[in-house]
Amino acid sequence: MRRALPQGIDSTRRTRRVGRGGTTANGARQTRARHNMVGRFGSNVVKVLVIEDEKKIASFVRKGLEAEGFVVEVSHHGDEGYMLATSRPYDVAVFDIMLPGRDGLSILRNLRDRKIPLPVILLTARGELNERLEGLNLGADDYLTKPFYIEELVARIHAVTRRAAGTPQGILSVGDLSMNLLTREVKRGEAAIELTPREFTLLEHLMRSPGRVLTRAQICERVWEYDFDPGTNLVEVYIQRLRKKVDAEAPVKLIETVRGVGYRLKPRP
Repeated sequence: MRRALPQGIDSTRRTRRVGRGGTTANGARQTRARHNMVGRFGSNVVKVLVIEDEKKIASFVRKGLEAEGFVVEVSHHGDEGYMLATSRPYDVAVFDIMLPGRDGLSILRNLRDRKIPLPVILLTARGELNERLEGLNLGADDYLTKPFYIEELVARIHAVTRRAAGTPQGILSVGDLSMNLLTREVKRGEAAIELTPREFTLLEHLMRSPGRVLTRAQICERVWEYDFDPGTNLVEVYIQRLRKKVDAEAPVKLIETVRGVGYRLKPRP
């Protein structure tokens, strides 16, 4: 008899998702050699501080990051997490906004007031735009909304560690396409692009993982926040709108269709 999959596992993707009904684990572990490479920045192992009061989520995040070769330290309380962030060396901190003791925004504010340049990724609830904007304005390097995939968190960690040395905070760029998450300005070269809020969110998700294919189901889940309906052409309609605004006047087309799979942004045009 076929064994039932644990709750939350997508039988087709086997990805690890955090924040909704627990977290899922990859069906097949990758090799240790690859894990050791993923969690490195240059020749150094990346040290991550995770501040999350939900112990189940914190445990899965720790296991997921450690499986990818990161060194992880976890705190479940805002006061303790702040003490760790200010007294020990980390390459990046990942923490929830809602915490016992000091909340995430308070920790971030104090870190920046003390001129501590620790890269910070905030974990936020869906739909909390004001919290995300406040976090970015306080100096957060990035944010991730729950629920999320471990693979996405890994990509964000690498992105913020790569740009920690001098790249402006809150800026995404792929080729000559740039997005300012604070002002919500988008440019292709020097030309400004006007986007609706939904178009902006869709383009943001594509720009956060250049070269990586996002399926229609993933896009629906992240941009429209509901499960994918195979009968809808909503994703195709919005991709076409983005193409007209982002690629129509440019000699190099950035938005690609991967037939039968989904869509991606070319990483290096």
